[in-house]
Amino acid sequence: MLLHNAKAILLRNAKATEDKKTMMQLPKDLDEAVAQAKISTAAALKDGKTRIMVELVFPELKQMAIAWDFLPVLTSLYGSGLKVFFPDTGAAALARRDWKLAEFTIADLGNFRTPLAPKIQPEDEAFLIIEPSAVEVLIVEELCQLAGDRPCILFNPKLEDVSIVGIGYAARQLRDRFISTLESYYYLRPMEDFALMRAYPDQWQVWQLVEEEYRMIAESAEKPVGEVLDQIMMGGSRSGEGDLQEGTKTPVKTPGLMANLQRFLRALSS
Repeated sequence: MLLHNAKAILLRNAKATEDKKTMMQLPKDLDEAVAQAKISTAAALKDGKTRIMVELVFPELKQMAIAWDFLPVLTSLYGSGLKVFFPDTGAAALARRDWKLAEFTIADLGNFRTPLAPKIQPEDEAFLIIEPSAVEVLIVEELCQLAGDRPCILFNPKLEDVSIVGIGYAARQLRDRFISTLESYYYLRPMEDFALMRAYPDQWQVWQLVEEEYRMIAESAEKPVGEVLDQIMMGGSRSGEGDLQEGTKTPVKTPGLMANLQRFLRALSS
């Protein structure tokens, strides 16, 4: 069944060639990735989406600097009505120091000993939560409940650490009740010779590095994970005869971000 699903995703590339012309290409550097994330987030907000995840799954990413580059898409829409949350008081204090000219409000999620409700005000129009972890998942859930229909954007969340969230009934309830309501509207994850990407309104895409160029080998409405993703990558690796190249995007040369990350990943695995 998994192999069938993976093959179905791979073969889907032969369709909708006109739509592909408008899709985002794999970014060539981090600046382009952040620019794409802003475009996708703005499109999602325009379409009324309110539970948005933006995920740049890179090792050693400097969250504060990247978040600052991402913020203009939200300040242009909400101005002082934007409230930015950090997981703890230390990170929030650092942001207040470094972002002195910010027109938005900076706050921390606190903990279960400090009530969250007083931090959510009627004049708040949207909320950005930067790098919340599984430790804060219940607080983030409460924030989203208090926000109502106001947008909540989670920037590089790490909410599903199994060692913290668990794998039992309570964890399944949490996923069904809250985590399943969140959706990645921009996602970019480099892997060894592959990259997984989603840039709303496009579908999920798997890209493969072939002779110093990336080619899209699969796309899907659902995020490919686990064995399905493994099968796609194995199929792409065996596609030297070109059976999976039909209908793929124009190859993208990536001398910057992706190439550097590939070298970094290889160094980690050596």
